Amino acid sequence: MRKYKKFIIIITAGVLFSCNKQLDLPSDGRITMEQVFSDYNRTRGYLNSCYGYCPAPNTDRASFGDESQDADDNVVSSRYAAWYGGSITSSSYAQYSADGSPWGKLYEGIRKCNVFIENIKTATVFATEAEKGAWTAQAHTLRALYYLQLIKRYGGVPLIDKPLGVDYDYSKDKKATFSEVVKFILADCDKALSYPAGRDGFSWDIYDNQYGIMTRAIAYAIKSESVTYAASPLWADGTYSWADATSINIEALAQCLANDYKLFTQIPAADVAQNAYAYYNLIGSNDQRSTDKETIFHGGGKLQIWKLAGMPTNPGMEKTGPSPTQDLVDSYEMANGEAPIIGYSGTDNLVATVNPASGYDPGNPYIGRDPRFYASIYYNGAVRNLNDPNGKKVETFVGGLEGISGTERTRTRTGYYLRKFNNYKSGISNDADGSIRIFRLAELYLNFAESAYQSAGPDAAVSSGTLTVSAREAVSAVRARAGMPAFPAGMSKEAFEKKYRNERRIEFAFEGHRFFDVRRWKILDQTDKFVTGMRITKEGSNLTFSRFKFANRNAWSNKYLLYPIDQAEVDKMINLTGQNWQNPGWLD
Repeated sequence: MRKYKKFIIIITAGVLFSCNKQLDLPSDGRITMEQVFSDYNRTRGYLNSCYGYCPAPNTDRASFGDESQDADDNVVSSRYAAWYGGSITSSSYAQYSADGSPWGKLYEGIRKCNVFIENIKTATVFATEAEKGAWTAQAHTLRALYYLQLIKRYGGVPLIDKPLGVDYDYSKDKKATFSEVVKFILADCDKALSYPAGRDGFSWDIYDNQYGIMTRAIAYAIKSESVTYAASPLWADGTYSWADATSINIEALAQCLANDYKLFTQIPAADVAQNAYAYYNLIGSNDQRSTDKETIFHGGGKLQIWKLAGMPTNPGMEKTGPSPTQDLVDSYEMANGEAPIIGYSGTDNLVATVNPASGYDPGNPYIGRDPRFYASIYYNGAVRNLNDPNGKKVETFVGGLEGISGTERTRTRTGYYLRKFNNYKSGISNDADGSIRIFRLAELYLNFAESAYQSAGPDAAVSSGTLTVSAREAVSAVRARAGMPAFPAGMSKEAFEKKYRNERRIEFAFEGHRFFDVRRWKILDQTDKFVTGMRITKEGSNLTFSRFKFANRNAWSNKYLLYPIDQAEVDKMINLTGQNWQNPGWLD
């Protein structure tokens, strides 16, 4: 929110269009806005510069919650050691958190979008009205995306919807509420969607050299996630009900399905991946939606699981990183749809209560599980080389080749390694790992299921256009792709909620959703106090499985429901407005 003049330095932030050329700039690099928006390539170049401000998803975030215990937990000055110990202040948060402090970067993206939206209205650039409309729609969608990323992290934030002049009076600024920002986000998306579709408009499709461009599906996905969050316990203030969320979610899902978005169901060869879910998390999405029709917005780069979340037997690996917890492993159902564990004795989750209907065997715990378990977790006895299924198995037992360790950063802390996104063929000379999507169709299914069971019940049919579906049917569609049975009919709202939340935990494991879900559901104090692991000892051919608990964590109090606002920004606004904008609990 700093001041800036009506002169800019054009920096193209990634080439999204094939016909961009080097901009002809004066020797000092400064041109006026009128000069920018009277030239075709400069106008498109400025739109390009509006891209690139959304934080990229990464697997590191899993270690800041109950999905994993990071193997850097005892490294001096480790952000995980500081996080688990709860020794985080508003001033140090950026140093230790999952994605630093994206406040300034996101507002920089918003500022650029504001400049583009304001100036394209009166631009004299020679372009068709369809082109101008498509560009405007992209800018509105980007601005909505950036505000969504802000409120997910910070809650209510200042709403800035136009360029700020040099004489702008910052003393009048205020924080909008979460719901007020959501209203603005929905309006931005609706504005974008008001422009015509088609190749020359705001399209559903992705054409040559347009990978990463804003599309109609992204606008619908932003609407869906925004309103689902707004109706959730942390943010529900009466502005958006679950019925409101259901109305928006069913439209988003129906529109995407009607425009050829589909869950990825391609079965891979046995030596490529275990199942369609595993395969989806390995393939790239830059295929103009010819094969991957599930991805709505990628938003991140290729991961290096083999290197940064690998096993000690991976040549070239640097660290093990996020080690999946026993808590997460317990949440994977059996293949018959039954939960293996239905509770724990005591307060440390070390004595599990086995569900007798599940078929779970504590002495052989990795048999007969949800196929997504095998796609996501390396466990003791897992087949690593799919091209040689009878060959070497992973050894996480004490003393094994990939054995557990309480001190080495290149070995698992918990008895498990991350497999999701990791191609067994990856290595120093071949990074074939996958990547995380910011939005994919499965989220729209589950967002709808969440709002629909709350507003109408698990089995009530809801319609939009040609689509009629219930909450139960929506979540069951996601499970069917994974080869899991449907949710049973006739579940109570409470039973559905428990099973639904677990489903979301499994489907989106290590994709960044869990961190925000437990916060918006206000269950952080139930999930993040401590995590557990599994220590396996081997004598001869006999294995003994022993659960163990890590030291209590301290990053679960209410203040951790939100990021702190940058302290420097808070200090500036105290001086300008006399108001302290800092989020609760972060007053250092």
